[in-house]
Amino acid sequence: MSVVLITGASRGIGAETARLFAREGWDVAVNYRQNAGRAQELVDELQTLGVRCCALCADVSDPEQAKTLVEQTVRQLGGLDALVCSAGIALPQQLITDTTDEQWRQIFAVNVDGTFYTIRAAAPHFIHQKSGRIITLSSMWGVTGGSCEVAYSASKGAVIAMTKALAKELGPSGITVNCVAPGVITTDMNAHLDADSLEALRQETPLERLGSARDAARSILFLAGPGGDFVTGQVLQPNGGMVI
Repeated sequence: MSVVLITGASRGIGAETARLFAREGWDVAVNYRQNAGRAQELVDELQTLGVRCCALCADVSDPEQAKTLVEQTVRQLGGLDALVCSAGIALPQQLITDTTDEQWRQIFAVNVDGTFYTIRAAAPHFIHQKSGRIITLSSMWGVTGGSCEVAYSASKGAVIAMTKALAKELGPSGITVNCVAPGVITTDMNAHLDADSLEALRQETPLERLGSARDAARSILFLAGPGGDFVTGQVLQPNGGMVI
C-alpha cells in the first residue's frame, strides 16, 4: 500500500483529501495542530475502509515539529509516498495599512514556512527511494492577487514559486512537485464571508457555483495518482473558471 501524509487534515480540504485517498486504498497520516477530537474522528472513519491511519499532532510552522511529523509517519505507517501540504490560514479581508506585523509573520509562518519545513523534512526520504509525490496548496489569489488580501496572496504566491523551483530540483530524483490553487471553496476558511458576498462570488464564477472541498481534493488525488506520472511544476486550478 502507498502512504500519504496530509498536513492540516482535521478539517476542510485536508480532511476531504484524506477521505479520497483512503477510498483509493492509501494509508493516511492525518496531521492536526489543535483539534485532536476531530482528527481522531476522521481516523476512526477512515479505518472502516480497511486502511491504516494515524492522527499526528504537529505545528508545521515549527521546523522541529515538522521533522518529527515526517519521522512519525514513516515509523508508524512504514513509509511515505506522497506529501500533501494542506495546512494554511487566512486573515480577514483588510487593507494593507490595517495588517499588523504579527499578522504578516503569522500567515507566512504557517503558509510558507510550514510548507517549506515539511517538504525539507520529507525530501531526503523521497530522494533515497527515487520516487515521491509532493502537492502544495495555494489559492487563486496566489495566481492573480486579491484586493484586501495582500498578506494571504503574497504567501500563496510564494508557495507557487517554491513548487516550481522544487519541481526542477527534485525531478532528477523521480519526484513530482505540483500545486493545487483552488478558487472559492465553501470551507471554514471562508466562513467569515456573508451570504451576499458568497452569492456575488458565485455569480462571478462561469460554472455558477462555488467549489466544495471535494473539488479541490480530487485535483490533489489526481496529481498523486497514475494520471500525474508525467506532470510536475504545474499549478492546477479548480476554480470553476473564475480565473482563466
